[in-house]
Amino acid sequence: MRWWSAANFVSNAGTWMQLTVQNLLVLQITGSAAATGLSMSVQAAPALFVSLLGGAAVDRWPRKLTVAVSQALLGAVAFTTALLVALDRIDMTSLMVLAAVTGVIATVDGPACALLGNDLVPVTDVPSAIGVGALVHSAGRLAGTALAGVTVGFLGTGAAYAANGVSFLFVASVVPFLRSAPGAGGEPAAGEPAVASADAPGAGMSVREGLSFFLRRPRLVALAGITGISSVFGRNYGLTLAVLVTGPLAGGAGAFGTVSTVLAVGGILGAVLGARLRRPSVRTVGLLAAAGALLQVVAGLSPSLAVLLVMVLPMAIVESVSDTAGTAVLQTDPPPHMRGRVLGVWSSIGTVWSLGGPPALGLLMEWAGARGALVAGGLLIAASIGGGLLARHRGGPVPLALAARRGDVTGREALGTAA
Repeated sequence: MRWWSAANFVSNAGTWMQLTVQNLLVLQITGSAAATGLSMSVQAAPALFVSLLGGAAVDRWPRKLTVAVSQALLGAVAFTTALLVALDRIDMTSLMVLAAVTGVIATVDGPACALLGNDLVPVTDVPSAIGVGALVHSAGRLAGTALAGVTVGFLGTGAAYAANGVSFLFVASVVPFLRSAPGAGGEPAAGEPAVASADAPGAGMSVREGLSFFLRRPRLVALAGITGISSVFGRNYGLTLAVLVTGPLAGGAGAFGTVSTVLAVGGILGAVLGARLRRPSVRTVGLLAAAGALLQVVAGLSPSLAVLLVMVLPMAIVESVSDTAGTAVLQTDPPPHMRGRVLGVWSSIGTVWSLGGPPALGLLMEWAGARGALVAGGLLIAASIGGGLLARHRGGPVPLALAARRGDVTGREALGTAA
Protein backbone atom coordinates (compact mmCIF):
# COMPACT_ATOMS: atom_id res chain seq x y z
CA MET A 1 0.00 0.00 0.00
CA ARG A 2 2.92 2.37 0.66
CA TRP A 3 4.32 1.68 -2.82
CA TRP A 4 0.88 2.13 -4.37
CA SER A 5 0.36 5.44 -2.53
CA ALA A 6 3.77 6.71 -3.66
CA ALA A 7 3.02 5.72 -7.26
CA ASN A 8 -0.37 7.43 -7.12
CA PHE A 9 1.17 10.61 -5.75
CA VAL A 10 3.58 10.72 -8.70
CA SER A 11 0.75 9.93 -11.13
CA ASN A 12 -1.61 12.55 -9.68
CA ALA A 13 1.12 15.19 -9.75
CA GLY A 14 1.79 14.37 -13.42
CA THR A 15 -1.92 14.38 -14.30
CA TRP A 16 -2.57 17.78 -12.71
CA MET A 17 0.59 19.14 -14.32
CA GLN A 18 -0.75 18.06 -17.72
CA LEU A 19 -4.28 19.36 -17.06
CA THR A 20 -2.89 22.75 -16.08
CA VAL A 21 -0.60 22.91 -19.10
CA GLN A 22 -3.35 21.68 -21.44
CA ASN A 23 -5.53 24.66 -20.58
CA LEU A 24 -2.62 26.99 -21.29
CA LEU A 25 -1.89 25.15 -24.54
CA VAL A 26 -5.47 25.48 -25.79
CA LEU A 27 -5.45 29.18 -24.97
CA GLN A 28 -2.15 29.52 -26.82
CA ILE A 29 -3.52 27.75 -29.92
CA THR A 30 -6.98 29.34 -30.05
CA GLY A 31 -6.99 32.33 -27.70
CA SER A 32 -10.49 31.21 -26.67
CA ALA A 33 -11.69 30.45 -23.16
CA ALA A 34 -14.67 28.62 -24.67
CA ALA A 35 -12.31 26.28 -26.52
CA THR A 36 -10.54 25.56 -23.25
CA GLY A 37 -13.82 24.53 -21.66
CA LEU A 38 -14.64 22.43 -24.73
CA SER A 39 -11.36 20.50 -24.43
CA MET A 40 -12.18 19.66 -20.80
CA SER A 41 -15.68 18.52 -21.77
CA VAL A 42 -14.35 16.33 -24.58
CA GLN A 43 -12.08 14.53 -22.12
CA ALA A 44 -14.91 14.09 -19.60
CA ALA A 45 -17.64 13.13 -22.10
CA PRO A 46 -16.61 9.47 -22.59
CA ALA A 47 -17.42 8.84 -18.93
CA LEU A 48 -21.06 9.54 -19.72
CA PHE A 49 -21.33 6.97 -22.50
CA VAL A 50 -18.50 4.43 -22.05
CA SER A 51 -18.17 4.08 -18.25
CA LEU A 52 -20.66 1.19 -18.11
CA LEU A 53 -18.54 -0.76 -20.61
CA GLY A 54 -15.36 0.21 -18.76
CA GLY A 55 -16.75 -1.05 -15.47
CA ALA A 56 -17.78 -4.34 -17.06
CA ALA A 57 -14.26 -4.72 -18.46
CA VAL A 58 -12.78 -4.18 -14.99
CA ASP A 59 -14.97 -6.97 -13.59
CA ARG A 60 -14.03 -9.31 -16.43
CA TRP A 61 -10.27 -8.75 -16.78
CA PRO A 62 -7.45 -9.43 -14.26
CA ARG A 63 -7.20 -6.26 -12.20
CA LYS A 64 -3.41 -5.84 -12.02
CA LEU A 65 -3.03 -6.47 -15.75
CA THR A 66 -5.85 -4.03 -16.49
CA VAL A 67 -4.20 -1.28 -14.44
CA ALA A 68 -0.74 -1.88 -15.92
CA VAL A 69 -2.04 -1.81 -19.52
CA SER A 70 -4.31 1.22 -19.01
CA GLN A 71 -1.50 3.17 -17.35
CA ALA A 72 0.87 2.29 -20.19
CA LEU A 73 -1.73 3.43 -22.76
CA LEU A 74 -2.25 6.73 -20.92
CA GLY A 75 1.52 7.16 -20.92
CA ALA A 76 1.61 6.55 -24.68
CA VAL A 77 -1.01 9.26 -25.25
CA ALA A 78 0.98 11.71 -23.09
CA PHE A 79 4.22 10.95 -24.95
CA THR A 80 2.43 11.35 -28.31
CA THR A 81 1.17 14.78 -27.27
CA ALA A 82 4.64 15.76 -26.04
CA LEU A 83 6.14 14.76 -29.41
CA LEU A 84 3.56 16.73 -31.39
CA VAL A 85 4.18 19.80 -29.22
CA ALA A 86 7.97 19.45 -29.60
CA LEU A 87 7.63 19.19 -33.40
CA ASP A 88 5.15 22.10 -33.45
CA ARG A 89 2.57 19.86 -35.13
CA ILE A 90 -0.13 20.15 -32.48
CA ASP A 91 -3.45 21.71 -33.44
CA MET A 92 -6.91 21.85 -31.91
CA THR A 93 -8.19 18.81 -33.81
CA SER A 94 -5.36 16.50 -32.71
CA LEU A 95 -5.57 17.83 -29.17
CA MET A 96 -9.31 17.06 -29.03
CA VAL A 97 -8.77 13.55 -30.41
CA LEU A 98 -6.05 12.84 -27.85
CA ALA A 99 -8.25 14.22 -25.06
CA ALA A 100 -11.11 11.94 -26.14
CA VAL A 101 -8.80 8.89 -26.25
CA THR A 102 -7.58 9.75 -22.75
CA GLY A 103 -11.18 9.95 -21.55
CA VAL A 104 -12.03 6.54 -23.01
CA ILE A 105 -9.00 4.86 -21.40
CA ALA A 106 -9.83 6.54 -18.09
CA THR A 107 -13.23 4.82 -18.00
CA VAL A 108 -11.35 1.57 -17.45
CA ASP A 109 -8.33 2.91 -15.58
CA GLY A 110 -10.31 4.83 -12.92
CA PRO A 111 -12.34 1.96 -11.40
CA ALA A 112 -9.48 -0.53 -11.91
CA CYS A 113 -7.04 1.65 -9.94
CA ALA A 114 -9.58 2.33 -7.18
CA LEU A 115 -10.38 -1.35 -6.67
CA LEU A 116 -6.75 -2.46 -6.91
CA GLY A 117 -5.85 -0.06 -4.09
CA ASN A 118 -8.62 -1.55 -1.93
CA ASP A 119 -7.32 -5.06 -2.58
CA LEU A 120 -4.01 -4.19 -0.92
CA VAL A 121 -5.47 -3.86 2.59
CA PRO A 122 -7.81 -6.00 4.74
CA VAL A 123 -11.51 -5.30 4.22
CA THR A 124 -11.80 -3.51 7.57
CA ASP A 125 -9.11 -1.04 6.48
CA VAL A 126 -10.68 -0.10 3.13
CA PRO A 127 -12.17 3.19 4.48
CA SER A 128 -8.70 4.11 5.74
CA ALA A 129 -7.17 3.22 2.37
CA ILE A 130 -9.73 5.44 0.62
CA GLY A 131 -8.89 8.28 3.02
CA VAL A 132 -5.20 7.85 2.26
CA GLY A 133 -6.05 7.90 -1.44
CA ALA A 134 -7.95 11.17 -1.04
CA LEU A 135 -5.00 12.65 0.83
CA VAL A 136 -2.59 11.50 -1.89
CA HIS A 137 -4.88 12.98 -4.55
CA SER A 138 -4.98 16.37 -2.81
CA ALA A 139 -1.21 16.42 -2.31
CA GLY A 140 -0.63 15.39 -5.92
CA ARG A 141 -2.94 18.14 -7.13
CA LEU A 142 -1.06 20.80 -5.18
CA ALA A 143 2.32 19.49 -6.35
CA GLY A 144 1.24 19.12 -9.98
CA THR A 145 -0.24 22.59 -10.36
CA ALA A 146 2.87 24.10 -8.76
CA LEU A 147 5.25 22.07 -10.94
CA ALA A 148 3.35 22.97 -14.13
CA GLY A 149 4.48 26.58 -14.08
CA VAL A 150 8.07 25.68 -13.24
CA THR A 151 8.25 22.98 -15.93
CA VAL A 152 6.78 25.17 -18.68
CA GLY A 153 9.00 28.10 -17.67
CA PHE A 154 12.26 26.14 -17.84
CA LEU A 155 11.61 23.24 -20.23
CA GLY A 156 8.56 24.11 -22.30
CA THR A 157 5.01 22.80 -22.67
CA GLY A 158 5.99 19.44 -24.17
CA ALA A 159 8.08 18.60 -21.11
CA ALA A 160 4.99 18.63 -18.89
CA TYR A 161 3.30 16.03 -21.12
CA ALA A 162 6.48 13.94 -21.17
CA ALA A 163 6.72 14.10 -17.38
CA ASN A 164 3.13 12.88 -17.10
CA GLY A 165 3.97 10.02 -19.46
CA VAL A 166 6.85 9.01 -17.19
CA SER A 167 4.52 9.12 -14.16
CA PHE A 168 2.14 6.65 -15.85
CA LEU A 169 5.00 4.28 -16.65
CA PHE A 170 6.13 4.49 -13.03
CA VAL A 171 2.72 3.29 -11.86
CA ALA A 172 2.73 0.47 -14.45
CA SER A 173 6.17 -0.65 -13.26
CA VAL A 174 5.04 -0.80 -9.61
CA VAL A 175 1.89 -2.87 -10.27
CA PRO A 176 3.58 -6.29 -10.78
CA PHE A 177 5.14 -6.10 -7.31
CA LEU A 178 1.88 -5.42 -5.43
CA ARG A 179 0.40 -8.16 -3.24
CA SER A 180 -3.27 -8.38 -2.30
CA ALA A 181 -4.15 -8.63 1.39
CA PRO A 182 -5.69 -11.91 2.66
CA GLY A 183 -9.46 -11.70 2.39
CA ALA A 184 -9.37 -8.72 0.04
CA GLY A 185 -11.07 -8.64 -3.32
CA GLY A 186 -13.57 -11.27 -2.29
CA GLU A 187 -10.94 -13.92 -1.57
CA PRO A 188 -11.39 -15.73 1.76
CA ALA A 189 -8.86 -15.02 4.46
CA ALA A 190 -6.70 -17.78 5.85
CA GLY A 191 -8.84 -20.37 7.60
CA GLU A 192 -12.08 -18.81 6.38
CA PRO A 193 -14.31 -20.99 4.20
CA ALA A 194 -15.46 -19.68 0.86
CA VAL A 195 -19.10 -18.64 0.74
CA ALA A 196 -21.09 -19.39 -2.37
CA SER A 197 -22.98 -16.52 -3.97
CA ALA A 198 -25.96 -16.59 -6.20
CA ASP A 199 -24.26 -13.82 -8.16
CA ALA A 200 -20.89 -15.52 -8.42
CA PRO A 201 -18.54 -14.48 -11.20
CA GLY A 202 -19.69 -15.95 -14.44
CA ALA A 203 -23.37 -15.68 -13.48
CA GLY A 204 -23.56 -12.50 -15.54
CA MET A 205 -20.85 -10.04 -16.54
CA SER A 206 -22.95 -7.77 -18.75
CA VAL A 207 -23.42 -4.03 -18.50
CA ARG A 208 -27.13 -4.60 -17.96
CA GLU A 209 -26.38 -6.75 -14.90
CA GLY A 210 -24.42 -3.91 -13.33
CA LEU A 211 -27.08 -1.30 -13.98
CA SER A 212 -29.83 -3.61 -12.72
CA PHE A 213 -27.85 -4.40 -9.58
CA PHE A 214 -27.31 -0.71 -8.86
CA LEU A 215 -30.99 0.17 -9.26
CA ARG A 216 -32.07 -2.73 -7.02
CA ARG A 217 -29.69 -1.68 -4.25
CA PRO A 218 -31.55 0.86 -2.06
CA ARG A 219 -28.39 2.04 -0.33
CA LEU A 220 -26.64 2.80 -3.61
CA VAL A 221 -29.68 4.64 -4.99
CA ALA A 222 -29.91 6.68 -1.76
CA LEU A 223 -26.18 7.42 -1.95
CA ALA A 224 -26.60 8.59 -5.55
CA GLY A 225 -29.46 10.89 -4.51
CA ILE A 226 -27.51 12.42 -1.63
CA THR A 227 -24.37 12.92 -3.69
CA GLY A 228 -26.31 14.24 -6.67
CA ILE A 229 -28.20 16.98 -4.87
CA SER A 230 -25.07 17.91 -2.90
CA SER A 231 -22.99 18.09 -6.09
CA VAL A 232 -25.46 20.33 -7.90
CA PHE A 233 -26.33 22.75 -5.10
CA GLY A 234 -23.46 22.48 -2.64
CA ARG A 235 -20.12 21.49 -4.13
CA ASN A 236 -19.43 24.06 -6.84
CA TYR A 237 -17.61 26.42 -4.50
CA GLY A 238 -15.24 27.50 -7.25
CA LEU A 239 -18.29 29.17 -8.80
CA THR A 240 -20.46 30.28 -5.88
CA LEU A 241 -17.71 31.47 -3.56
CA ALA A 242 -15.89 33.23 -6.39
CA VAL A 243 -19.02 35.29 -7.11
CA LEU A 244 -19.64 35.88 -3.39
CA VAL A 245 -16.07 37.04 -2.68
CA THR A 246 -15.71 39.29 -5.71
CA GLY A 247 -19.29 40.58 -5.51
CA PRO A 248 -21.07 41.15 -2.17
CA LEU A 249 -17.86 40.89 -0.11
CA ALA A 250 -15.95 43.25 -2.46
CA GLY A 251 -12.82 41.11 -2.54
CA GLY A 252 -10.42 40.52 -5.40
CA ALA A 253 -8.60 37.60 -6.97
CA GLY A 254 -6.20 37.49 -4.02
CA ALA A 255 -9.06 37.13 -1.56
CA PHE A 256 -10.57 34.29 -3.54
CA GLY A 257 -7.12 32.69 -3.70
CA THR A 258 -7.06 32.73 0.10
CA VAL A 259 -10.51 31.12 0.23
CA SER A 260 -9.36 28.44 -2.25
CA THR A 261 -6.31 27.71 -0.12
CA VAL A 262 -8.46 27.26 2.99
CA LEU A 263 -10.72 24.92 1.01
CA ALA A 264 -7.69 22.85 -0.01
CA VAL A 265 -6.40 22.68 3.57
CA GLY A 266 -9.85 21.64 4.79
CA GLY A 267 -9.97 18.92 2.14
CA ILE A 268 -6.67 17.48 3.34
CA LEU A 269 -7.74 17.58 7.00
CA GLY A 270 -11.04 15.93 6.06
CA ALA A 271 -9.22 13.16 4.21
CA VAL A 272 -7.16 12.46 7.33
CA LEU A 273 -10.29 12.34 9.50
CA GLY A 274 -12.15 10.25 6.92
CA ALA A 275 -9.38 7.67 7.03
CA ARG A 276 -10.34 6.99 10.66
CA LEU A 277 -13.87 5.86 9.74
CA ARG A 278 -14.27 2.14 10.37
CA ARG A 279 -17.85 1.43 9.28
CA PRO A 280 -19.15 4.28 7.14
CA SER A 281 -22.78 4.08 6.05
CA VAL A 282 -25.17 5.97 3.79
CA ARG A 283 -26.70 7.46 6.94
CA THR A 284 -23.27 8.82 7.90
CA VAL A 285 -22.85 10.31 4.43
CA GLY A 286 -26.30 11.92 4.63
CA LEU A 287 -25.77 13.44 8.07
CA LEU A 288 -22.37 14.84 7.05
CA ALA A 289 -23.79 16.23 3.80
CA ALA A 290 -26.66 17.88 5.70
CA ALA A 291 -24.21 19.39 8.21
CA GLY A 292 -22.10 20.74 5.37
CA ALA A 293 -25.21 22.22 3.75
CA LEU A 294 -26.13 24.07 6.95
CA LEU A 295 -22.58 25.41 7.18
CA GLN A 296 -23.00 26.55 3.57
CA VAL A 297 -26.11 28.50 4.59
CA VAL A 298 -24.16 30.32 7.29
CA ALA A 299 -21.29 30.96 4.84
CA GLY A 300 -23.75 32.48 2.39
CA LEU A 301 -24.84 34.94 5.08
CA SER A 302 -21.25 35.92 6.00
CA PRO A 303 -21.01 39.68 6.51
CA SER A 304 -17.26 39.79 5.85
CA LEU A 305 -14.39 37.85 4.31
CA ALA A 306 -13.04 36.98 7.77
CA VAL A 307 -16.31 35.30 8.76
CA LEU A 308 -16.39 33.44 5.44
CA LEU A 309 -12.88 32.09 6.00
CA VAL A 310 -13.94 30.81 9.43
CA MET A 311 -16.88 28.96 7.85
CA VAL A 312 -15.05 27.64 4.79
CA LEU A 313 -12.64 25.43 6.74
CA PRO A 314 -15.30 23.26 8.50
CA MET A 315 -17.31 23.20 5.25
CA ALA A 316 -14.36 21.68 3.41
CA ILE A 317 -13.58 19.25 6.24
CA VAL A 318 -17.16 17.94 6.44
CA GLU A 319 -17.38 17.64 2.65
CA SER A 320 -14.13 15.68 2.48
CA VAL A 321 -15.14 13.27 5.27
CA SER A 322 -18.53 12.79 3.59
CA ASP A 323 -16.85 12.04 0.25
CA THR A 324 -14.53 9.50 1.88
CA ALA A 325 -17.44 7.78 3.63
CA GLY A 326 -19.49 7.71 0.42
CA THR A 327 -16.61 6.27 -1.61
CA ALA A 328 -16.07 3.57 1.01
CA VAL A 329 -19.74 2.56 0.84
CA LEU A 330 -19.70 2.59 -2.95
CA GLN A 331 -16.61 0.40 -3.21
CA THR A 332 -17.43 -2.10 -0.45
CA ASP A 333 -21.23 -2.52 -0.55
CA PRO A 334 -21.40 -4.48 -3.85
CA PRO A 335 -19.95 -8.02 -4.00
CA PRO A 336 -16.40 -8.05 -5.40
CA HIS A 337 -17.35 -9.29 -8.87
CA MET A 338 -19.86 -6.43 -9.32
CA ARG A 339 -17.74 -3.50 -8.12
CA GLY A 340 -16.29 -2.52 -11.48
CA ARG A 341 -19.73 -2.22 -13.07
CA VAL A 342 -21.10 -0.35 -10.06
CA LEU A 343 -18.24 2.15 -10.35
CA GLY A 344 -19.00 2.40 -14.07
CA VAL A 345 -22.64 3.29 -13.33
CA TRP A 346 -21.47 5.78 -10.72
CA SER A 347 -19.06 7.43 -13.16
CA SER A 348 -21.85 7.92 -15.70
CA ILE A 349 -24.14 9.43 -13.06
CA GLY A 350 -21.33 11.67 -11.76
CA THR A 351 -20.66 12.98 -15.26
CA VAL A 352 -24.30 14.07 -15.52
CA TRP A 353 -23.92 15.99 -12.26
CA SER A 354 -20.64 17.62 -13.31
CA LEU A 355 -22.02 18.69 -16.69
CA GLY A 356 -25.45 19.80 -15.49
CA GLY A 357 -24.62 21.19 -12.05
CA PRO A 358 -22.76 24.41 -12.96
CA PRO A 359 -25.39 25.63 -15.48
CA ALA A 360 -28.21 24.92 -13.00
CA LEU A 361 -26.34 26.71 -10.24
CA GLY A 362 -25.55 29.58 -12.58
CA LEU A 363 -29.26 30.05 -13.31
CA LEU A 364 -30.00 29.99 -9.57
CA MET A 365 -27.38 32.69 -9.00
CA GLU A 366 -28.85 34.76 -11.83
CA TRP A 367 -32.19 34.62 -10.04
CA ALA A 368 -31.15 34.82 -6.39
CA GLY A 369 -27.56 36.10 -6.38
CA ALA A 370 -24.55 34.41 -4.81
CA ARG A 371 -25.86 34.65 -1.25
CA GLY A 372 -29.30 33.44 -2.26
CA ALA A 373 -27.84 30.49 -4.19
CA LEU A 374 -25.70 29.38 -1.23
CA VAL A 375 -28.55 29.75 1.26
CA ALA A 376 -31.26 28.23 -0.94
CA GLY A 377 -28.97 25.42 -2.09
CA GLY A 378 -27.91 24.57 1.46
CA LEU A 379 -31.49 24.55 2.73
CA LEU A 380 -32.60 22.39 -0.20
CA ILE A 381 -29.86 19.84 0.49
CA ALA A 382 -30.53 19.69 4.23
CA ALA A 383 -34.31 19.48 3.75
CA SER A 384 -34.05 16.72 1.13
CA ILE A 385 -31.70 14.62 3.22
CA GLY A 386 -33.72 15.22 6.39
CA GLY A 387 -36.90 14.25 4.59
CA GLY A 388 -35.32 11.08 3.29
CA LEU A 389 -34.06 10.05 6.73
CA LEU A 390 -37.45 10.80 8.28
CA ALA A 391 -39.27 8.76 5.63
CA ARG A 392 -36.95 5.82 6.21
CA HIS A 393 -37.42 6.07 9.97
CA ARG A 394 -41.21 6.09 9.65
CA GLY A 395 -41.05 3.14 7.30
CA GLY A 396 -39.49 1.05 10.05
CA PRO A 397 -36.68 -1.46 9.79
CA VAL A 398 -36.68 -3.95 6.96
CA PRO A 399 -36.97 -7.56 8.16
CA LEU A 400 -33.51 -9.09 8.09
CA ALA A 401 -34.47 -12.15 6.07
CA LEU A 402 -36.16 -9.98 3.44
CA ALA A 403 -33.15 -7.67 3.34
CA ALA A 404 -30.86 -10.63 2.76
CA ARG A 405 -33.07 -11.99 -0.02
CA ARG A 406 -33.32 -8.69 -1.89
CA GLY A 407 -29.60 -7.96 -1.52
CA ASP A 408 -29.47 -5.24 1.16
CA VAL A 409 -27.19 -7.49 3.23
CA THR A 410 -25.40 -10.68 2.42
CA GLY A 411 -26.31 -14.01 3.93
CA ARG A 412 -23.19 -13.98 6.06
CA GLU A 413 -24.02 -10.47 7.39
CA ALA A 414 -27.54 -11.63 8.23
CA LEU A 415 -26.24 -14.61 10.19
CA GLY A 416 -23.68 -12.43 11.98
CA THR A 417 -26.28 -9.82 12.92
CA ALA A 418 -28.70 -12.45 14.10
CA ALA A 419 -26.00 -14.02 16.25
